Amino acid sequence: MNDGTGIRELMAAETRASQIVAEARVGRGDRMKQAKQDADEIVKGYKGEKQEEFNSLVLSAGGSGGSASAKLQAETNNEVGLMQSQFQRNAQKAVDVLLSKCCEVTLEVPTARVRATQKLAAEASA
Repeated sequence: MNDGTGIRELMAAETRASQIVAEARVGRGDRMKQAKQDADEIVKGYKGEKQEEFNSLVLSAGGSGGSASAKLQAETNNEVGLMQSQFQRNAQKAVDVLLSKCCEVTLEVPTARVRATQKLAAEASA
């Protein structure tokens, strides 16, 4: 009967081990949830700090965003005008280059192509 008690003890130990593992999993899940909440709070605080910093920089740099926006719009319009004038100056040059390359056609057939064609013709007649 000694064997029966040993088996029972092993089964009880296995059950206890399973319970310990299950409790550890639950504990780990709880710690992960708490860590996520803590990280979210830290991120939220950091985001708030950076937003405050940004708002103070915007106010110190130009007051409201309207004047900065108008300045940016003027710079953008200036750059677009510059690009359009460059396009007008260089459009004809680009067309001339393309036409010159299109009209440069060589009428020589490479010798490798001639040999390949002759080979195909010889195979077809054979």
